[in-house]
Parts: sequence; C-alpha cells; structure tokens
Amino acid sequence: MSIKKILLLGNPQLYKVSEEVHREELDNIKRIVQNLHDTMMEFRRKYGVGRAIAAPQIGEMKRVIYMNIENPEVFINPKMIFEDDDTIELWDDCMSFPQLIVKVKRYKKARIEYRDLEWNKKAMELEGDLAELLQHEYDHLDGILAVARAINDKSFAIKNHEE
Repeated sequence: MSIKKILLLGNPQLYKVSEEVHREELDNIKRIVQNLHDTMMEFRRKYGVGRAIAAPQIGEMKRVIYMNIENPEVFINPKMIFEDDDTIELWDDCMSFPQLIVKVKRYKKARIEYRDLEWNKKAMELEGDLAELLQHEYDHLDGILAVARAINDKSFAIKNHEE
C-alpha cells in the first residue's frame, strides 16, 4: 500500500496548475495512479465516501485523475468540453476539506477527452453526478478548489462524518 497524505485546504500547492503528462512518463504515472488508488481507498475506509481523486491532491502536479466507482478509470491530460449552458446547483465535498461542503454551480452535461494508461485516446459523455464529479476533479488540475466556486458567502456548511 502506498497511501499518501491528502493536501488540505490552504496548502499553496493545491492552487497551482498541473503539468501535462508526456508519453515517456507513463511508468511514473502508473506509480502515481497506484498512490491515488491506495490513498482514495483509505479515505473511503475512513469517511465512507470517495469516488475520484486528482493527482495534485497528493502533491503530484500532473494532469491525472483517478476515478473508481464500479471500475477504475484513469484520465490522463483530460480536456472538458461543455456543449450547452444548462447548470445545476449542488453541495460539493472534497477530500482536501473533508469537514466542509460548498454549494456550487456545475454544468449538467460535459464531454471529457483524455488518454488512458496505454496512451490510447478516449472520450466519455457525462451527465448528472458523473459530470459534476469530473468537473470537480478537473478543476483540481487547474488549481481551482470548490470553495472558489461557491455561489455566495452563505454557500458553506460543516459536514458531520460518523466514525
């Protein structure tokens, strides 16, 4: 197991833009993905939640997202495309501030284009929870946290975890 410390709200590294991944880095990216998996599974064990995590959250400034809902999926150098302006408001949570939820506005639908661990080009159409989740993780790659997307100054609440 290679569980890493999740960087918390206020850590200056979380506000930096991540670097593109190059094909020759894939061996290192596979190590990062294992770290992301192990770290997210530990967070899930502790808090009972956790569907995806971005590399910057463990201090790896690479454009990589790891998601594991039913099956693991790795998004390398993802690009988000929004084809309409339909949005939803929702309470967003984050592993980098596990006690806080933030009301944000996200697009209802999106398309994500990316490379997988074999460097194949892939794309996925996203709606609802999946669209919201990957927009959240994609923001991490650009140094944007959900707190920066708060609808207003009353869009914050403390989350109560049962441990």
